[in-house]
Amino acid sequence: MSLFDIKAERQSHPVDMIEFVADSNDWSFERSADDEIAMVVEGKWTDYNISFSWMEAFEALHFSCAFDLKIPDARLAEVHKLVTHINGDVLMGHFDVWQRADMVIFRQSLLLSGGLEPTGRQVETLLSSALDTCEAYYQAFQFVVWSGMIAQDAVSAVMFETVGEA
Repeated sequence: MSLFDIKAERQSHPVDMIEFVADSNDWSFERSADDEIAMVVEGKWTDYNISFSWMEAFEALHFSCAFDLKIPDARLAEVHKLVTHINGDVLMGHFDVWQRADMVIFRQSLLLSGGLEPTGRQVETLLSSALDTCEAYYQAFQFVVWSGMIAQDAVSAVMFETVGEA
């Protein structure tokens, strides 16, 4: 028997904690299955389609945050360059292009191996940091897709730091 064959019993389903946090914050959500929950969160620039899925085989809570962005074929290569450039700077999670639905997706997972339970704080931090990352880079995707900017210039345009107050 290997160490990986040992399974610990869970006290509750990990998605139950997501539902608890969403309910506590008065967020509307839809629990389409025991292993999935979805919600829409309003951001500064767009609405984000949030999904949490429990992946039993990996003992991981998978988080995805998608935003609608119709990517013309002529800009697809530059969007992929942008994703690569941004992912080099992002500490946790990563962006991906989901071509089947013309969406940019931010993904991250919370490993809960050995029967660990997610805490409300972990869920709120995961959601908050992911939304902050999406908000920080959303305009860069817009610049590349609609303004024809190259990836590096788009990131530079959105990641400048303001000094002082107006």
